[in-house]
Amino acid sequence: MRDLMKDNAVAFYKMAFEGNPRKAVELYVGSKYIQHNPAVEDGKEGFISYFERMHAEYPNKTIDFVRVISEGDLVALHSHQVWPGDDAYVTMDFFRFDVDGKIVEHWDAIQQIPKNSANNNTMI
Repeated sequence: MRDLMKDNAVAFYKMAFEGNPRKAVELYVGSKYIQHNPAVEDGKEGFISYFERMHAEYPNKTIDFVRVISEGDLVALHSHQVWPGDDAYVTMDFFRFDVDGKIVEHWDAIQQIPKNSANNNTMI
């Protein structure tokens, strides 16, 4: 089940990010969806509206998944996003799954990748 949850978290986020959040919710979200990102309204429709708007405003953004980690009913995604103008971000998304393997809760943190770093290590 753990590998299925990991695969579903990636498929869900990729599908939503690439412009089809309604289908992503239909396929991968349980009966409820609790949102902890303060910029996104709670619930399924809040998620759909946010990602539809984001895709309309930034259709050429990209996402790559760097790491996928699973523990218990949680899956963490470490991703690298590139937005127009080479505006790059590293994100950490955490999804909680219900007993049926559906996503029911989300937390995230995002950090812009700076042009200069005090070390030679990357954020990805």
